[in-house]
Amino acid sequence: MPVHATPPLLPVQWSSAYVSYWSPMRPEDQVTSGYCWFDYARNICRIDGLFNPWPEKEKGYRLWMSELGDAGRGQSRKRKVAYAREGTAAGEQLLETVLDDELSSFPELFLPQAILRDGGALHNGRHTVLGQAADAWVVERPGASSVFYLQAGGNRLLRMVTGNDPQHQSVRDFPNFCTGDIADSIFSR
Repeated sequence: MPVHATPPLLPVQWSSAYVSYWSPMRPEDQVTSGYCWFDYARNICRIDGLFNPWPEKEKGYRLWMSELGDAGRGQSRKRKVAYAREGTAAGEQLLETVLDDELSSFPELFLPQAILRDGGALHNGRHTVLGQAADAWVVERPGASSVFYLQAGGNRLLRMVTGNDPQHQSVRDFPNFCTGDIADSIFSR
C-alpha cells in the first residue's frame, strides 16, 4: 500500500527530460524527446522538444517547438522550427525553417499539480518503472483512463500513460525528474 492515504500532489516546482512514444509502437509512430519545466506557484510551464503528431512523410518535416504556457496570464507562446530532409549531391541534408510564433489562449497548465486528487485517482499497485519502484495512480475519464507512475511513496513523476484508444496509448517517461527552484530565465522570452 502506498505511503499516501490520498493521491499526492506533484512537487511545487519540477523539471525533467522526457521521452514520448506509443504503446504499442506502430511502424509510422515516432519516438520524440525534450525537456519540461513546471512551476505551480507561478502557474507556468515550458516544454521544449520534438513534437510529431503526424508522420514525417505526411508533412515533409519534423517539428521542434518551445511552448511557454502561462496560465496566470491565460496565454501560450509557441516557437517552432521545421526540419526537412533534402537530397543533395553530398547526400541527404537536414534544413531548418523558422516558423512564425503562435499565440493562443492557455487557461490551465497541461499537467495540473493536483491532477491525481482532482481526478479522483485510485492506487493501482506497485510496479517497476525506469528501474525504480513506482506507485501507479489511475485517473478514470469517460471512455478512457490515464495512469501516472510516481516514485514509490513519493510524488516524483516517472511515467504518464494517456489516450482515448486503449490499443494505442501515448507514453511519456521522465527519466531525470528534478525538484527545486527553477530560474526565472527559463520562463522569460
